[in-house]
Amino acid sequence: MQLQEQVIEKIRKSLDIVDVIGGYVQLKKQGKNYIGLCPFHSERTPSFSVSPDKQLYHCFGCGAGGNLFTFMMEIEGMSFTESVQFLADRANIQLDTSFSKKDFHSPNNQKKKQTIEGLELLTKFYHYLLTTAKYGTPGMHYLESRGFNEEMIERFQIGYAVDSWDVVTKFLQKRGIRLELMEQAGMIKKRGFDDKYFDRFRNRIIFPIFNMAGKTVAFGGRTLGDEKPKYLNSPESDAFHKGQILYGFHLARQAIRKSSQVVLLEGYVDVIRAHQAGVLNSVASMGTSLTEAQASALTRIADTIIICYDSDTAGVEASFRAAEMLQGNGKIIKIANMPEGFDPDDYIRKFGGERFKSDVIGASQTLMTFKMNYLRRKRNLSDEGDRLLYIEEVLKEMTSLTRAVERDHYLHLLSEEFSVSLDSLKKQLHQMSVTKQRREQRKGTVLLERSHRVPPAYEMAERKLLARMMRSREISDRIRDTIGGSFTIDVHQALSAYLYAYYEQGNPPDEGLFLQKLDDPVLQRKVTELSLMPMSSQVNDQEIEDCMKQVIRHAKSALIADKEEQRKQAEQSGNYELAAQMLSEIISAKKQLS
Repeated sequence: MQLQEQVIEKIRKSLDIVDVIGGYVQLKKQGKNYIGLCPFHSERTPSFSVSPDKQLYHCFGCGAGGNLFTFMMEIEGMSFTESVQFLADRANIQLDTSFSKKDFHSPNNQKKKQTIEGLELLTKFYHYLLTTAKYGTPGMHYLESRGFNEEMIERFQIGYAVDSWDVVTKFLQKRGIRLELMEQAGMIKKRGFDDKYFDRFRNRIIFPIFNMAGKTVAFGGRTLGDEKPKYLNSPESDAFHKGQILYGFHLARQAIRKSSQVVLLEGYVDVIRAHQAGVLNSVASMGTSLTEAQASALTRIADTIIICYDSDTAGVEASFRAAEMLQGNGKIIKIANMPEGFDPDDYIRKFGGERFKSDVIGASQTLMTFKMNYLRRKRNLSDEGDRLLYIEEVLKEMTSLTRAVERDHYLHLLSEEFSVSLDSLKKQLHQMSVTKQRREQRKGTVLLERSHRVPPAYEMAERKLLARMMRSREISDRIRDTIGGSFTIDVHQALSAYLYAYYEQGNPPDEGLFLQKLDDPVLQRKVTELSLMPMSSQVNDQEIEDCMKQVIRHAKSALIADKEEQRKQAEQSGNYELAAQMLSEIISAKKQLS
């Protein structure tokens, strides 16, 4: 085995795939494996499986699959070499200088890597300026006046951009960072009259924005005075995609996993303030428009999600939108009890962290209760007409509830408060639910899952044979000697050829090692699918024999169909001699088949 392969294999065996993937997906043990919601597509029922024995993962919904390296490449957008470096650091394994850097040489990877390196360097530079009295006194005075302590300044690497037009530009030039990349990342700008660069962030508190892995990908800057704009943020770039980032996630991940609960805030200042108050499982959506990617990340890692946006109308509406995206698959969605006129930062500064934890987060309401209270504000319940409208609005919201116990609970509340019979409320809710279902069916929202397709017998036989081949060289040799490469499906045919070669090189039966030697993502996904396919640990010789017969029979049937087509074409073109030859071969093949 080559040196690079040995290093990769050492990394693979040094880390637990459940522990690594568990940092991104909430996994629950099911038999020998762990299951969770797939991080690569939106789903409500877990179809993502991780095998600690094989060190592989596979999604039976979208087909994604692979090992530790492919997971990091997919989830973080890393190149293969970057994933090796990242996992080697995690495993405390020093990469040899002979390890290939060729992946870094592609233009996109190189550009993104250099951009992040520049931003990481600026994070340290801005933090140095803040914490050095000669430069950072104005910034430090501002942060102290806002009640931020030294621990949070250090934890979130808060910095300060001095009131200068070229301090950062000169620093970047001195360190050899490509200025055009920093311009694209929004750190510097070019003057129109002389094409010289100048600093974009000046006299501002600097908040580094980290990706899920904790690398700086952007910055937010808050002015010390009344200058406009109050907040200045980095634009989107190769390294920064706002909709894919939850601010503070890398710092909150451990607390979220421990409590299986996450608090969703709006901005980075709210997160820093919440962490200072001891709410270490808080993250921010970088604004009120939660994206599918952010929602997916939250539902993967926590059972309970508490939305704590501002209490104004925009914040309440945003809370409803976020809740709609997050609910499903048994997740508990709550809305924090934020008093009107406050955001989390304001509230904690005025009332303290303990009251925030008890009276805001601790008093969070279920989504349905929050909706009922919100709808109540818009109605004069002493008026009979408004009461009836309110009851109808609440029942309409209840059509989204999937649990009978929940529906029954809120129906009883309505019945008791407004002295309406429980039976009449149940009948109206049933009518509204049926109407909603019919409307959704007409829109075509109720679709059959593709996964319900039952594969034909020959395809199932090929899959079973390949799964057995990956587990045993003896079985692989037996199948090779009997059917060779007679697999009908192209990906199965390719996989069998690679497997034969893999064993010829003296490698042991190890699905993880076999996958690592494959470059084709399609073949890698097929390996994980077959590896995690439920199979008896006991090898049944008769089953293998039957599967081989099924594969041979289908291969011959396909051959006969091809020859029938050739015979027809020969007859149509007047080549009766070739047609007669094809007919003879067809008869012979049919005899063998029978």
